[in-house]
Amino acid sequence: MLIRIDAGSALPLAEQVAASVRRALAEGALAPGDRLPAAREVARLLEVNVHTVLRGYQQLRDEELIDLRRGRGAVVTAVPAQARLREAASQLVAAAREAGFSESRVVALVRARWTEEV
Repeated sequence: MLIRIDAGSALPLAEQVAASVRRALAEGALAPGDRLPAAREVARLLEVNVHTVLRGYQQLRDEELIDLRRGRGAVVTAVPAQARLREAASQLVAAAREAGFSESRVVALVRARWTEEV
């Protein structure tokens, strides 16, 4: 299945749903124009509430990675490079939070790294 969750993870289930789709985009398993599985079907297979899946899909819509419309479903709109960057950013934020870093410290680290690469 395209979307996977880890019940033992501290990451909220909706975020795990979104992360699974981001990862699939980054790896090329999904491309613009592809349809995501129906939220009800994903919820049934993962044994979670349909609203959990919808929250994950809505997060992806807010990130402009998918188009989400009633009756039409969820359709991938993002290009893979954008998805890879968003997934990397999500992983960075999760690791920074786990390590207890502040937002300003993470931004400073990214800025420092950015100038090193130029």
